[in-house]
Amino acid sequence: MKEQLYTIPVNDAFDADTECPVCAMHDKLQADAVDFVMGPSYMEDDVRMETNAIGFCSRHLPLLYKNQNRLGLGLMMLTYMDRQIKEIETLSKKKRGGGSLFSRAKEGDALAEYLAGQQNSCYVCKRMAKSYERYLVTTLYLYNTDSAFRDKFARCKGFCMKHYGELHAMAPSHLSRANLEEFDTVMNRIFLENMTRVRDDLEWFTDKFDYRNADAPWKNSKDALIRAIQKTNAISVEEKAKK
Repeated sequence: MKEQLYTIPVNDAFDADTECPVCAMHDKLQADAVDFVMGPSYMEDDVRMETNAIGFCSRHLPLLYKNQNRLGLGLMMLTYMDRQIKEIETLSKKKRGGGSLFSRAKEGDALAEYLAGQQNSCYVCKRMAKSYERYLVTTLYLYNTDSAFRDKFARCKGFCMKHYGELHAMAPSHLSRANLEEFDTVMNRIFLENMTRVRDDLEWFTDKFDYRNADAPWKNSKDALIRAIQKTNAISVEEKAKK
C-alpha cells in the first residue's frame, strides 16, 4: 500500500531519540538524494540534463563533494559549467532596457534574473521536496487517524523552530477540528518544554566555563550547544559531532 511507504519513515523518525523527528526525516531524505546523485545515476542522460540546467545549492554541493565520487561530481560540474557559459554568453549580449529609470526597472534584466535563479535552484532540493512534503502530511494524517501515533507524538522531544512552524501552519488543512485543538495543545507543550530543557542544559554548559564550577558534573550539558543549534536552526549536527 502506497501510504505505508510514507508511514514507515515517519514512525521510525518518531521512534528515534532525536531533538526533532522532522529533522531526522529531512536528513534521511537528503542522504538518500545525495547517494542517488553520486551513484550510477550521474551517467543517465535525463539526470545529467537536469543537473546541467539547475545545478546544486551551496548547502548540498559540499555534501556531494564529501561523497568521495570525485569523478562523478567533476563530470557533472564540467557539463553544468559548459551549459552556464553558453547561457550567460547569450544573455550578456542583450542590452539592458533603455529609456527612463522606471522603464528600465519594469523591463527587468534577463541576465540578473537568470543568475538569481541559478543561486536558488538545486537538483538535490528538488528531488527531496515532494517526499519531504509528503512526510509532513503523513505526520498529520497519522495524528488524525492513529491513537498510538498520537501517544508517540506526545512523548517526542519536540521540534526545531523551523519544523514546528511548518507543522503548525499545515495542521488546519489536514486535521479535524477536534484533533486540531488537541494537536495545538500537545505540540505547543512539547515544543516549549523541550526548548526550555535544552536552554537550561545550555545555561549549565556556559556556567561550566566558570572556574568555580570546574569540578562540578556536566549533567546533560556536554552536547547542549549542538542541540541548541538544531533546535533554533534545523541543523542536525548531533551524529556528525559524535564522529
